[in-house]
Amino acid sequence: MTLSPTLFIYIGRQFLLWFLAVFLAMIAVIILIDAAELLRRSSTKSDATTAIITSMALMRAPFLAQETVPFAAMFGGILTYFRLTRNHELVVIRSAGVSVWQFMLPALLVVVMIGVAKVTLLNPLSSVLLSKFEELEGRYLTGRSSLLAVSSSGIWLRQTYGDDGQAVIHAQSIEADELNLREVIVFLLGDEDRFIGRIDAKSARLGDGQWDLTDAWLTGPEKPGELVTSHSLATDLTADKIQDSFASPETVSFWSLPRFIKILEETGFSALPHQLQLHTLLAEPILLIAMVMIAASFSMRLSRRGGASLLLGAGVLTAFLLFILTNVVHAIGLGGGVPVLLAAWTPAGVSLMAGIALLMHLEDG
Repeated sequence: MTLSPTLFIYIGRQFLLWFLAVFLAMIAVIILIDAAELLRRSSTKSDATTAIITSMALMRAPFLAQETVPFAAMFGGILTYFRLTRNHELVVIRSAGVSVWQFMLPALLVVVMIGVAKVTLLNPLSSVLLSKFEELEGRYLTGRSSLLAVSSSGIWLRQTYGDDGQAVIHAQSIEADELNLREVIVFLLGDEDRFIGRIDAKSARLGDGQWDLTDAWLTGPEKPGELVTSHSLATDLTADKIQDSFASPETVSFWSLPRFIKILEETGFSALPHQLQLHTLLAEPILLIAMVMIAASFSMRLSRRGGASLLLGAGVLTAFLLFILTNVVHAIGLGGGVPVLLAAWTPAGVSLMAGIALLMHLEDG
């Protein structure tokens, strides 16, 4: 027997309502905790007003919401199937000849749609707002601003020059391990961004407190150009400062990640974190399907034994183990210990196989 459209919609609606209830509750708690932490960090910062901190917490909320979706799917599934089992609705459905795979289909379809919406809609929104959050965090809390930008035109760096000036550095490519820039242009700006000079060099190497430029052409307003074989430019940049200012994968939209990865590879930077982020997002719907399967196997099995507390504990333990597995595998992937595809798809694949195995045991055993 197959599910009727009415029953299909009923089960799907029940799962969606429980998912939204759990999701919104988790987000509310997380935002309160995050806002409290931001207030604590800003307690000694006179410029960070309550309005600014509140806006920062709201900007970070979509990013935090992304992280809670798998757990909301699991607990939403547990509550849905636990309620259907407790009210003997699943008993009636099963007695009509409907298999576990059939009555799980509505929830699986809903969770796939949630996963697609998260990747294609929530992630781009999150990346934009998280980027603004990090900008405000650097301005009001950490005192660090972004020093580096990567685009299709090359690499851009910004540093102080003199007492009040700025030096804007552009390069076509970089040897990231040695921070050696190729095809370099340096724009020297004085106070109020007044142009005071330009340097065109074949290469620039970051040394101890200075850039060492080779084959440099020095020009400026009302002065003739001068070609020198070597030239030094004082800098307060270090390799750690440049690396810390690099755009994190979470601030790049899902739709922009493939192009950004290509640009990184062309300019000489490692694209490993961004590749891992892209494949992790692609694996998200599979992970959510696995969460619903595991939730169904727990709720239908344990509730029949009257173990509501055991059910909740099993769900929490599973969510915790999944969190640990995901972070460990991702850390290994970022370190280059395993291929990107394996690191990104392992949590989803392992969870899916576990969910299928549990449901097969529940159905046949």
